[in-house]
Amino acid sequence: MFGYSVDLYKTLEQETGQATGWKMNGGLRLACNQERWTEVKRQATTAHSFGLDMQLLTPREAQDLWPLMVVDDAVGAAFLPTDGQANPSDIPLSLAKGARMAGALIYEDVKVTRIDVDKGVIKGIETSQGYISCGVVIACCGQWTRDFARCVGVNVPLVSVEHQYMVTEPIAGVSPDMPTLRDPDRLTYYKEEVGGLVMGGSEPNPIMWAKKGLPKGFHCQLLESNFDHFEPIMEQALGRVPALQTAGVKMLTNGPESLRPRVISSWAKRLS
Repeated sequence: MFGYSVDLYKTLEQETGQATGWKMNGGLRLACNQERWTEVKRQATTAHSFGLDMQLLTPREAQDLWPLMVVDDAVGAAFLPTDGQANPSDIPLSLAKGARMAGALIYEDVKVTRIDVDKGVIKGIETSQGYISCGVVIACCGQWTRDFARCVGVNVPLVSVEHQYMVTEPIAGVSPDMPTLRDPDRLTYYKEEVGGLVMGGSEPNPIMWAKKGLPKGFHCQLLESNFDHFEPIMEQALGRVPALQTAGVKMLTNGPESLRPRVISSWAKRLS
């Protein structure tokens, strides 16, 4: 899937004429203990079996690609040259345009009110604009998926949690071609953004959101920033990127994201 995505995003803008913001600047993944290093080496072996050029680096070689980070505790790193980043608002527009060019029909602001199932077989869906016969329904509903699937007796184990990321002012030494950086042992990630950094993390104690169901009429609005809750992630990040100590903060963005409970549990174990 990763290889297919890279091939797709490299040509999508050219095919559709719709910008994607795709920038193939590579991706670094740190390992800061022997267990993580074993995991990373296994990932590299798997990547090679699929034809992906995942390179194993020493801490100093990784620092050469990402000079702002401290690597005193690092065991090694993996670098994937074909990794990159894109504009999350432009990508869906480009994909939608490409789908239309290939004959797909996209209807917005149409509510699915019922899935028609007969003896375990999907027959169609009832919508706010009429009935559609079909044999397959793909639920790409994000945090709405659990409630949607429940109407036909399918349990999708997703929970909504608050997720935050910080955007800084420009930082000396940050260049547009810097790879994305993932530091799983500190549960943090970083990417370049207009001369500054986007930094976020996976909170070991996430705040559950909409535990009694998503609010009616909610449409991906942002939530109130919670600097106190973000502080432990910030402390982890400062140990990796000391330049953040003096960087100006443009914004701390908070929004709901759906995750599997098992993923949340694994985050907590990593920092325990």
